[in-house]
Amino acid sequence: MWRTSRHEVLFLILIPLSLLYANIAWAHGGGLDEFGCHHNRKHGGYHCHQGPLAGKSFLSKTEMMGMLKALETKKDASASQRKR
Repeated sequence: MWRTSRHEVLFLILIPLSLLYANIAWAHGGGLDEFGCHHNRKHGGYHCHQGPLAGKSFLSKTEMMGMLKALETKKDASASQRKR
């Protein structure tokens, strides 16, 4: 007959739980592109961690590029008005 200590039982419970929660807590993988953004393969979509759009999420890279262009246009318009 096998005898298990409390430590063994605790170990047998904690290992599977830690593997389960590690998957949940692990940040999504993927390197950042030149805009500081990347595709999120796990949840879908495209989001930015750095740059002018940091913290924003988009449905696609195309949508992000449109927003970036709009920001640049707005910045250029503001700069040209200040020069007057």
